[in-house]
Amino acid sequence: MGELLSVKVSIANRTYPLRITAEEQEKVLRAAETINKRIRDFEEAYAVKDKQDLLAMAALHYANEAMGQDKSDSSEKLVKEVSDQLDFLTLIVDEYLAKEDSPL
Repeated sequence: MGELLSVKVSIANRTYPLRITAEEQEKVLRAAETINKRIRDFEEAYAVKDKQDLLAMAALHYANEAMGQDKSDSSEKLVKEVSDQLDFLTLIVDEYLAKEDSPL
């Protein structure tokens, strides 16, 4: 693990001091930006002004999105596994048929 940096991140007009690695810094700052943008979108779209409610709505949005992504990733993994298994079985059948066709 690299050296930890002291970084202040602002989310919903509240500052949070963090200790993160240099590698994490860009990702964390982008995440905070994304959360703040979602909060602004909710503020404009709904009559909600309480930051706690807006944070909860943003958290629910991102959790729902992440759960859908997990499901998609699982489906893609399953398709790949089945495809790999079919390729392997095809290879076995082809080898068997080649032996059957070859003269002894």
